[in-house]
Amino acid sequence: MTPLYVDVHVPAAIAAELRRRGVDVLTAQEDGTTELKVDDLLIRASSLERLLFTQDIRLKALAEDWQRIGRPFAGLVFGHQLHGSIGQYIRDLELIAKVTAPADWHGQVEQLPLR
Repeated sequence: MTPLYVDVHVPAAIAAELRRRGVDVLTAQEDGTTELKVDDLLIRASSLERLLFTQDIRLKALAEDWQRIGRPFAGLVFGHQLHGSIGQYIRDLELIAKVTAPADWHGQVEQLPLR
């Protein structure tokens, strides 16, 4: 199972429902990282070996930059606020968390909803 780290831009309902479905989720609010810069947030999620889910395009761009230069990070999943519903994001994140391992995500960037 892949544990998730959810940043401050993600609606609280997503983390709550994922937990109800048995997914290991840590939010930036719970971790006290709501004021971190984007690079520090990516570092923090990686240090905890958690896949980061965000709706912040800056984090996606940073992760793609790190991917291009080979800088290690635990992985990032991006869901645009206008291109998917909360329900879609919950279903996709539950699937990701339950059928993948953290090592599957090292250095990876994925966009939701899954196709």
